[in-house]
Amino acid sequence: MDYTALCLELGATKAERIPVDLLVFQPSLRDFCRQNACGRYGKNYTCPPHIGEPDVLIARVKAYRTAVLFQNIYVLEDSFDFEGMMDGQRNHNEMTRIAACRVYEREGRDGALVLAAGGCSLCERCGASDGTDCPAGLKDEALSSLEAYCINVSKIEEVTGMKYINGENTVTFFSGIFLAD
Repeated sequence: MDYTALCLELGATKAERIPVDLLVFQPSLRDFCRQNACGRYGKNYTCPPHIGEPDVLIARVKAYRTAVLFQNIYVLEDSFDFEGMMDGQRNHNEMTRIAACRVYEREGRDGALVLAAGGCSLCERCGASDGTDCPAGLKDEALSSLEAYCINVSKIEEVTGMKYINGENTVTFFSGIFLAD
């Protein structure tokens, strides 16, 4: 299946297929997670530290040969439009979840990995906050982020041409589909 075409059909602004070995991994990205600016560190099963150690996650991604990276660019009212940024992220990640369902249906969970923008936000409050399990049925829909897997999203432009910064009053989100072929 042409997953680049699938992403574009689902509404991605751009999508590119590249070899995984062109990605830039940066374990120090976890330092940003520890600063907890998003409030999810230790409180979301798809975020650090729950998601796993950087070397294990990097090895997991590198076990795949191909990455289909896709982006969505959203226009904001102004550079302080936090609500617009969050709406954009929700829309982007919903599109990513739809793509993930199709990818996993065809490739199986062992044959592919789908990563989104930011940690899972399916539940208003993740069970990791109080040590309860992920609700039945949602665990399979929960997606971790490219950054949690130490992928430097700002370097994607260098290997795909997809810009990370797309002008004043915009926000850009990336996701990725990782495949064995």
